[in-house]
Amino acid sequence: MLDMILKFKNKAVSISDSDHYNESSVLIPILEGKNDLCLLYEIRSENLKNQPNEICFPGGRIEKGESKENAAIRETAEELLIATESIEVIGASDILVTPFNTIIYPYIGTVKDYKGTFNNEVKEVFTVPLSFFLSNDPFCHYIDVNVQPKEDFPYDLIQRRKDYKWAKGRYPVYFYIFGDRVIWGITARITYDFIKNIR
Repeated sequence: MLDMILKFKNKAVSISDSDHYNESSVLIPILEGKNDLCLLYEIRSENLKNQPNEICFPGGRIEKGESKENAAIRETAEELLIATESIEVIGASDILVTPFNTIIYPYIGTVKDYKGTFNNEVKEVFTVPLSFFLSNDPFCHYIDVNVQPKEDFPYDLIQRRKDYKWAKGRYPVYFYIFGDRVIWGITARITYDFIKNIR
């Protein structure tokens, strides 16, 4: 019995119940501008089923057997039509776990000699100077997160049955406004996490 418990001595820490979540990796791509470093953003194609026309970082689902970092590199190379060798990963940013069964692993990396190319999943790309984010915090609104058990929930097994007081939460939604661009939601939150760590 003790041998079983001692396995925790060398156990790598993971996120509880991560198999119930959709796991994705994204890259926060850094480009050299004329006078400043810039972050590269995509606008998703209007033909995509999920979040068409929204601003995002390049990235996507982690394939079976693929590392989180390699997923970020592969997805970026595919979406921007560039060689994987032109991407140099500097490190990882904070992991984002949402109440919507999504885990996102952001990586920070430079992209060399980028010529503005992209595939059909992308409608447009644009850059924002890093100095903009360093001098402008996003504004934040909160969404209430409530627990709603399904009809077949076993209320008879818990205290107070259907009168049980479920915990409630607040989910922050961030917004950056850069000219006529509105960077918001998960992309703004990943951006803000990155900026807070380099200040």
